[in-house]
This record gives sequence, C-alpha cells and structure tokens, in this order.
Amino acid sequence: MKRSYWEKIAPTYGEEIFDVLHNDKKAIICSVINKYASKKKTVIDIGCAIGKWIPVLSPIFKKVIAVDISAKNLEIAQQHYPQYKNVEFIRADMSGINTNVPTCDFGICINAILTPSLKDRTKFFQSLSACVKKGGRIVITIPSLESWLLTNIIQQQYKIDNKLFPKTKNAKKALVKWNNIRQGNVEIDDVPHKHYLKEELQLLLSQEGFQAEEFNKIEYNWNTEFINAPKWLKEPKPWDWMVLAKKYK
Repeated sequence: MKRSYWEKIAPTYGEEIFDVLHNDKKAIICSVINKYASKKKTVIDIGCAIGKWIPVLSPIFKKVIAVDISAKNLEIAQQHYPQYKNVEFIRADMSGINTNVPTCDFGICINAILTPSLKDRTKFFQSLSACVKKGGRIVITIPSLESWLLTNIIQQQYKIDNKLFPKTKNAKKALVKWNNIRQGNVEIDDVPHKHYLKEELQLLLSQEGFQAEEFNKIEYNWNTEFINAPKWLKEPKPWDWMVLAKKYK
C-alpha cells in the first residue's frame, strides 16, 4: 500500500487494523522476542504503526528504532508512549529507492509486508536485510495464504456469511481477481493484501541473506474470519505465519 493509504487510516488504525499482539493468545511472538532480547542490543520495529509493540520492546532492549511509512502513525505512537525514553522514531518507506535506517541486532516486522506490488515487496525484503546485522535475527509475521484458502473452502462448503463472500459474476473482474490470487494477493474490504505460502516466505528470506530457523502458526479464533462462525467450528484455526530468521551474510 502507498503512504497515502496509511496516512488516511492512521486516526482509526486501532479500530480498523487487526491487532496481532492482542490476538496472539499463546504469546508466541513475545516468547521468541524475549528469548533473544538483551539490554545490550538494539531492536528495530519495522512498520511499527501506532506503536503497540513499544511497551514490549522498550523495557528489554537498549534502544528501539520505530520505523513506519506514516508520519501520522508515528505521531500517534509518540503521544501514546512518551514514558519510553529509549525509542527513536523514523519515518521511512521500506519499499522506497533510498531507504536509510539504522542496522540493528534484532528486528520485528509484524504484518507490514502487505503490498500487492511485487516490485515494492522485493524492495521491502531488500530493506529488511539492510536493517539487521550479520548474525542478528528478525521475527516476521505475515498473513497465511494457506489459511485464507482454508477459510474460503469452509465458507463455501458450509455456506457461512454468504453475503460477505459474494460470487463475482462479471467475467473481467473475475479474471482480475483470479490473477491476483495466483500472486497471493487477496482482497480484504476490497483492498488487495499480499498473503504468503510458508515455503514462499522461506525462499524470499534466503534470497536476502536470511536463514529461516523457526516457523510457527499464530492462531486466531474463527470470529476473526466470520461474523457468524458456527459454534462447532474450532479446530483447525485460522492463522498467520511467524518466522524467526537469522542473518547469515
């Protein structure tokens, strides 16, 4: 998504954008962060938005670099968390041509690589590599394409929330939607968002000098996918992918 999209949504970010931290009921992401945290290390929060991860990161790292494309998001984050003095806020476009951010010991990037543009995603992953020192690690969460497919299979089979999953009758629009899905770009509220296969993410990271060390499913309840989720629908749950990767070059 372009900067204008995030600037527009910033005032209502907390209501409109899915809260991964709150919905990670098993605290898997926090557990991994705590494992590698140190008061001697710097950490970069890439796509920090309104700063929900600052209270997690600031007490356990020497310094936090909070990076976001939206100036309004960063302004809100500073207003929400003035008590954390070891945080530096930087506005930067990770998909930009001349992205310049500090290199840190550890990084997190929570559902920030969502752009449907292959060109922009490629630059984003290149920028990720520049953010983490050799031997450092990064935690990334991204929407799972496998989970999205599972949701749609269940929806069609059991006719759940049919009005929210209308069939595309226009042939031209159907072709556009199909070509988007082939790239992992699926619509959320009519806006294409990139979703990833596990193996796809593993490949993308390896191309930028990272080795995926650990994959986890960050599982959510079905009411995050459906308004009227059946009571019997429990397992398996929908999920995002979380990967812990080490920078090896």
